[in-house]
Amino acid sequence: MNDFENQKFCQSCAMPLADDKLFGTNADGTKNEDYCIYCFKDGEFTSDMSMDEMMDFCIGKMIEVHPEMDRNQAASMMKEVFPKLKRWAND
Repeated sequence: MNDFENQKFCQSCAMPLADDKLFGTNADGTKNEDYCIYCFKDGEFTSDMSMDEMMDFCIGKMIEVHPEMDRNQAASMMKEVFPKLKRWAND
């Protein structure tokens, strides 16, 4: 298995969770390994948005981090990945 297969990703926004400083927090203050600090804090999601709204928000961030990608490539990748994430799997 390669590093990518072992990598954890936020189950809301798909951001890589490379280290536990990026983990969100549960209501009791413990780390939540499923979600990042930007999506999940104190046991709750930080914003109430649909999967499509989350994808729209994340497209710009993805392009910033990966300038070799254009908007359509980022959107296509997210449409593939997001429905498989825990937060959106039952939508």
